[in-house]
Amino acid sequence: MSRIVVNGQNLTIDQVAMVARESWSVEIDSAAVERINRSREIVEEFVRREEVVYGVTTGFGRFSDVAISKDETEALQRNLIVSHACGVGESFAKDVVRAIMLLRINTLCRGYSGVRLKTLNLLVEMLNKGVHPVIPEKGSLGASGDLAPLAHMVLVMLGEGRAEYEGEVLGGAEALKRAGLKPCTLSSKEGLALINGTQAMSAVASLTLYDAMMLVKMADIAASITLEALNGIIDAFDERIHRVRGHRGQIVSAGNIRDLVAGSTFITRQGERRVQDAYALRCTSQVHGACRDAVEYAAGIIETEINAVTDNPLIFPDSSDVLSGGNFHGEPVALAMDFLGIALSELANISERRIERLVNPQLSNGLPPFLTPNGGLNSGFMITQYAAAALVSENKVLAHPASVDSIPSSANQEDHVSMGTISARKGAQIKENLANVLAIEYLAAAQALDLRGAGKMGKGTRPVYDLLRSRVKPLGQDRIMHTDMHSALELVLSGEPVRVAEEAIDRKL
Repeated sequence: MSRIVVNGQNLTIDQVAMVARESWSVEIDSAAVERINRSREIVEEFVRREEVVYGVTTGFGRFSDVAISKDETEALQRNLIVSHACGVGESFAKDVVRAIMLLRINTLCRGYSGVRLKTLNLLVEMLNKGVHPVIPEKGSLGASGDLAPLAHMVLVMLGEGRAEYEGEVLGGAEALKRAGLKPCTLSSKEGLALINGTQAMSAVASLTLYDAMMLVKMADIAASITLEALNGIIDAFDERIHRVRGHRGQIVSAGNIRDLVAGSTFITRQGERRVQDAYALRCTSQVHGACRDAVEYAAGIIETEINAVTDNPLIFPDSSDVLSGGNFHGEPVALAMDFLGIALSELANISERRIERLVNPQLSNGLPPFLTPNGGLNSGFMITQYAAAALVSENKVLAHPASVDSIPSSANQEDHVSMGTISARKGAQIKENLANVLAIEYLAAAQALDLRGAGKMGKGTRPVYDLLRSRVKPLGQDRIMHTDMHSALELVLSGEPVRVAEEAIDRKL
């Protein structure tokens, strides 16, 4: 089993995906252990002296002016968790739950939160042994962080709530017992340290971005196969055009398409058959490149956030100061994920327009209507375009930003919130829709090349075509298209087309 050592400072999106989806285990760095213990000593000193410190010897939110005695600290922390576990709706998928747990562990390793090492170790053991809390996906305002989702995570640490273990959903206490673990009792500051932060939105964002970084490459691949299928004009991808504009993503996308179709006899030159192509082909790199740049921007924001200290108050061991601030506010994630959702929607939009050109005989440069050799009796790819159109329309609704909304809470003490978890969840839905649209384009472009007849495909597109044909046969008579679409989707989400294309052109896309 692969393992990562976390220290709160250099976790990557790729590592989040490996822990979340490949069950990599986690270990706390020894230097982080020292920081954790030092911040805990400061918390215990404040409790001993009964000094007024928010969340340590006071209530929470609007109750921050209510003093809590040291004899009541355990009850305070338990009450915090059970009262804040107000999530609703469907539960997060297991990979998201594992990512949430990892990110909470990572931020607590920074040593500014005052949690006890043994409490944090329980969360580590739950992650490593596969005790996955059932966490409803709705109910977070994104400030003060993801209170409701994270409270559901902590419930299981207390032996409450529900958890999935070895494929079975159990009560929290039973799940811990079967894994050989015991519930904990939270001490001063620990409840707040465990739930005050952006880890639910950041977990969804991390996994969405992991997939998005692959899908921007897949978009270039699908567009390249379509370019061949429509006898597209390669001159629009000449490096000189893209260099004089200067946007990095656009330059990369154009280079990818040139390399993928290199050697293809289906590609044409300017003036050979047409002077220029429609925008859905000619402007592919301008659109894909801008979306690629947006994905990279969002990835930078999220990688900063997953290594950030996001709870409140924060303990600074060097000075023994405890400062109350607002790092739990999810605005950076909210804005980044709204932007990501818009970018991924655009990738789907232009892909659907390329699908339309493939199936429409007025636009396909000689292909049979709806890519079927016996139209009328057969509908061919007619309704696959409908499905793609429905998905891009849905994306237009989902792409409306959540971050521009705010509803005050806690009697107006928390009077501006980020809605970042909504932004992240919408981004994940848009990503799934995009993957489906690209799968449809992949299928349609391959079918179009089969119908186009003899010719040589590009150096990078041919192995991607062969990969699809190893799973899905060309369409002759009508059959259940959902089955073909699902097979193509599985390939797209696996990243295999990207891998074989990169091997063929001997570089990363």
